[in-house]
Parts: sequence; structure tokens; C-alpha cells
Amino acid sequence: MTSDNDRRRGLLARLRGRPAARSRGRRRLGAAFRLIAALTLAGGAYTVFAPGVQAQENPPLTGAAAEGRALFDVSCVTCHGRNAQGVEGRGPSLIGVGSASVEFQVGSGRMPMARQEAQAMRKPPVFTDEQVRQLGQYIQELGGGPQVPQGNLREGANLATGGELFRINCSQCHAFGGGGGALSSGKYAPSLAPASDAQIYAAMLSGPQNMPVFGDNQITPEQKADIIAYIQESLKADQDQGGFNLGRYGPSTEGLAIFLVGIVALVFTSLWIAGKS
Repeated sequence: MTSDNDRRRGLLARLRGRPAARSRGRRRLGAAFRLIAALTLAGGAYTVFAPGVQAQENPPLTGAAAEGRALFDVSCVTCHGRNAQGVEGRGPSLIGVGSASVEFQVGSGRMPMARQEAQAMRKPPVFTDEQVRQLGQYIQELGGGPQVPQGNLREGANLATGGELFRINCSQCHAFGGGGGALSSGKYAPSLAPASDAQIYAAMLSGPQNMPVFGDNQITPEQKADIIAYIQESLKADQDQGGFNLGRYGPSTEGLAIFLVGIVALVFTSLWIAGKS
């Protein structure tokens, strides 16, 4: 009797457990179905909207920039990387430097560099003015950055103001006559004699080598025009009425020359007087 009761209880327990097991199975199946449906919807949404987002983040290049990219891939990619992100030990990243940096470095022949040096030296440009513009446009569209304004960069300039600004901000390195001078670690401030208006403006915006960056907050565009006018119309046009300019390196060279010439003259004069007496 006890055995029959036990069998009946076990049967009832199993019968009661089956609906619970089925309920748990249905819940798991439903959860799996909902997960699959959610993943399908997410994938579909990504497929629909992702191309549009990518197109907005990477807009197509203009004609000039596309030409510049072709030049970049041939002449610059070895040192600056395929996407201008830079190559360690070879060349820095160009993202954010803007077309101003390209116009200065490439337009003055400093880039491409012939070899790794403490400072890139000016040499005859490898690219034409049009190619420089195309390279600059590619870098500009790639990462943005400062740009040299178009048109006459000296329009409405004041030479007196430009001279004052030059003596305050530029003469410490480039000397009062614009002849340049030596700096530390094998670097130097170059002579301003061969620099064009655009190159001077681009140098102030990009701060090449040891030169600080003079953004529009430090020196306004109008003041930049004054400085450029002073360099081009005053320093370069000066005929050195005082005589030999000694390289226009400033009072240090002039003082040394006066000291050496004066001392030698005094020594010979003293010897001549002593001989006569």
C-alpha cells in the first residue's frame, strides 16, 4: 500500500514538473528569439545609416586636393605616412598643420629634405607653385589648420608700425637687418632676403623650426601686413648708406669689427710714435 502511494506521489510530482520545465523552455526560446530580432534590427539600421555617416566624416576631396594627394603619395608618404599621420624617426604628423605650413616648407624648398639634419635648409623648390598649392589643399582638407589669406598681403600696411613690431618680435633671432643668426643645437634663424610675402606670412602662422607661432591673437592680420611691408620695402630696399653692412648681423658684429680695427690702429700708431721718439 505504501509502495502504491509512493508511486502515485512520484507520478504526480513528475506531472507537476513538466509544465514548469516547458514554461522555462518557452521563456528561453522567447528570449533567444527576441535577441536575434534585436540584433537583426540593429544590423539593418547600421547598414542603412552607416554609409551616410561615413560620407559625412570623410567627404570627397576637391580636384586640387586630389591632385595634391597623388603628389603626396609619391613624394611625401615615406616620411609622413600614408594618411599624413607621421612616421616615428622620419617625419611628424601633418594633421592640423594647415596649408600654411606646406606653403612655407615646400614652397621654400625645405621639403622634401635631402637628409635628416638639425634644421631643414632652404634650397630650390622641387615642386611648382601650382603643385605646392595642390599639396597644401590636400593637407588642409585632410586635417584643417591655418591658411595664408589670398590677395595682396601688404595692402594698407604701415611701415613705421611694421618696423616697431619687427624689432620687438623678430629682430632677436633674425637680427635688426633681417640677415638671420645662429641659435642653439646647430639651428639658426635664416636670412629673410629670399622670403616672399606668402612665405613670411606662412612662417608666422605655422612657426617652423625654432620660430614661435604668431597666431592672429598674438599678431593680428593687419600687423602681419605691416611686418611684411617693412621687411620687403624697407629692409630689402635699404642700400646701406653707412658703408659695408658686415652681413647685417647687428651691433655685436659691428662692435667686434670696430674693436679689432680700432685696437690694431692704436697699436700701430703707438709703435710709430715710439719709433719716431
